[in-house]
Amino acid sequence: MTTLLETRYRSVLRLLPAYYRSAREEEMVEVYLWDVDRDTQDQSRPTLGEVASVAALALRSRLAAAGAPRPYALFGSVVRHFALFAVLLQAAATVADRVLSLTWSSTHGRGQWDMFLSGFTGRGTLGVVAVAQWILPLLWIAGFFALLHERRALARAAVLLAALPSLWPLFGPLVSDVVAADLWFAAATALLAWLPALALCAAYHRDAPPATLPVGTPGLVLTACSVVMGGSLVLLPAMADAAWAPATGFVLGALAWLLLRNRRTDSAGSGGAAALAALGLLLLAVRLAALYLWLGVPVPTAFLGGALVQAGALALLVVVLALVARRDLAPR
Repeated sequence: MTTLLETRYRSVLRLLPAYYRSAREEEMVEVYLWDVDRDTQDQSRPTLGEVASVAALALRSRLAAAGAPRPYALFGSVVRHFALFAVLLQAAATVADRVLSLTWSSTHGRGQWDMFLSGFTGRGTLGVVAVAQWILPLLWIAGFFALLHERRALARAAVLLAALPSLWPLFGPLVSDVVAADLWFAAATALLAWLPALALCAAYHRDAPPATLPVGTPGLVLTACSVVMGGSLVLLPAMADAAWAPATGFVLGALAWLLLRNRRTDSAGSGGAAALAALGLLLLAVRLAALYLWLGVPVPTAFLGGALVQAGALALLVVVLALVARRDLAPR
């Protein structure tokens, strides 16, 4: 006769996908009940640790690698590609921003350098926050290289810390006298940081394959992306809002990926197109939220025109990538 504890364990195991449960459920239930006295099983419950381990296993098996049913393997591949591409984008944007900021401040006179330093000093707690906001995003770079060198624990810690500053515009006004930021822009920016960080933590589990770039070495790819983003700001300084450089880098990078894909025979079904479409959608949200900030503000027509063109390019690329992904991921 089935005991109440066994029923409870089976209820918890329903968190697992059907393919995994059909193969392992009986074995797992037997292991859980092995050393529990049958007379006490109607008064017992699964421990919190057991429930947490099953939940983690459920997530890992849904973000599966080779050997799982095709839908789960494809979903895992899409999430891993999304995490890799998004962390690369964040790392390159951080490099471009910090290099240009330091270069400008150090080459335009003592007054400009003092103004740069004043953002971190003499402000008490807000000065500490400013230092953290400047330094912590540099961990996107560490996370990117750690991921590609199979240091996954380091990569997880790095990207989670790197994403923390994106929460300050949302929660800072609640705990300090800092001026509240636009809610839509702050939320879009936080999603762009936290979704890749959480995707990396979830999808690069111990059974996942190594992270690999479509082409080039990690240092070369990061440098190229940083140069593209930085160049877009140097060549068009009037367009330098928070969304311009990352969106420009994505547009050019996605176009390069599509051209490279047409020359490769092993890229179909890898999940790269779906991952880029999801990342492009996030960037489009950031681009539109940044545009919303300028509504009703007298800004140059060229700026609004350029931002609208960029938003259109992002939307078109998302549609194209979604169509490519639909073909790649279609059942065979």
